[in-house]
This record gives sequence, C-alpha cells and structure tokens, in this order.
Amino acid sequence: MDVAALNTLSKRVLDAAFAVHTELGPGLLESAYEACLASEFTHRGLPFQQQLPMPLVYNGQKLADVGYRLDFLVSGHLILEIKAVEAIAAVHHAQLLSYLRLSDKHLGLLVNFNVASLRDGIHRKVNKL
Repeated sequence: MDVAALNTLSKRVLDAAFAVHTELGPGLLESAYEACLASEFTHRGLPFQQQLPMPLVYNGQKLADVGYRLDFLVSGHLILEIKAVEAIAAVHHAQLLSYLRLSDKHLGLLVNFNVASLRDGIHRKVNKL
C-alpha cells in the first residue's frame, strides 16, 4: 500500500476513533472502546481483524504462540493499538514499534481513550516506509 493510501486509511480509522470517543468519553475500560471500535469499523465498511495473534520469529524460526495480540489490524495494513490509561508510557510505544517490525507492517496508531480530547491521545508510528 502506498503512502497516500495509508494516510487515507489512517484518517478513516481515526475518524472512527473520534466517533467512539465523542459518544463514550474517557473513563471506561479498554475492552469497551475495543468493542465500540469494532462496531464502528463494521458500520464504516472498514475490514479488520481483532485480537490477531502476533507470532514471534526468532532466528528465522516461528515460535509457539507467546500471547502477543494486535488489538486491530485494519485493511491488512494498519496496526491499531488502543489503551485506556492515565498516560501513555514508553513501553506502549515500544510495543507498537515491535508489532510493526514483527509483522512487517509500515503504519501503526497508538490511541489512548482516557483523555479529555482524543487528539492528545493519538500517537502515529512508522516502520520503514
């Protein structure tokens, strides 16, 4: 997927996230936002996979499932990790960057719904575009 198409996809995903945050506001569990985002993606015709297992490859060998899961893989190209935390920590950024690298995807969004204004909770990460 080219850069323009990824940017368009990113905008569509963020529009869905804004709709969910506008309706629910901050203060709920991550699972509530995840369920509502899945509904919003379906409503908007955005194909997605939810809680997708992320295999770990070490020295060229795919290891057994070690419990990593992508919150969402949207349109097969964009990883969306959602949080509902007081503040995004460095480990959250590292998690998304690791998922991008392990999956060989180029664009990821880290969205924290536990903020008054969702704009303050959005972090975009790029892996070798």
